[in-house]
Amino acid sequence: MSTQRKLVVVVDDDPSMLKGVQRLLTAKGFDTAVFASAEEFLDCAGRRDVACFILDIHLGGMSGIELRRHLAASGCTVPVIFMTAFDDEPTRQAALAAGCIAYLHKPFPAHLLISALDQTG
Repeated sequence: MSTQRKLVVVVDDDPSMLKGVQRLLTAKGFDTAVFASAEEFLDCAGRRDVACFILDIHLGGMSGIELRRHLAASGCTVPVIFMTAFDDEPTRQAALAAGCIAYLHKPFPAHLLISALDQTG
């Protein structure tokens, strides 16, 4: 059995959500890297291999959907989970069109996030 932990990148501008997701993922055996904005993530030097991105859709500055499109345009095929507190049909359709393995409405039960992460292998 491999002891290597998967790195999950979380981008959310809500500090309490960022901290809560990080605690949950750490408790479930994931390594995490957390960022308060898409721009902060993009400016980060020395990123390791990422197993999954968890992106808030509504960020100040570049949105999570825009970040996903930017990553895809650069050839990144890492799975993405979108989350949002502002769920509506246009947002959901934009998220699905950008490509995601899960779309979660905040607040969401922890098991939904973990189940989505389990899909990443």
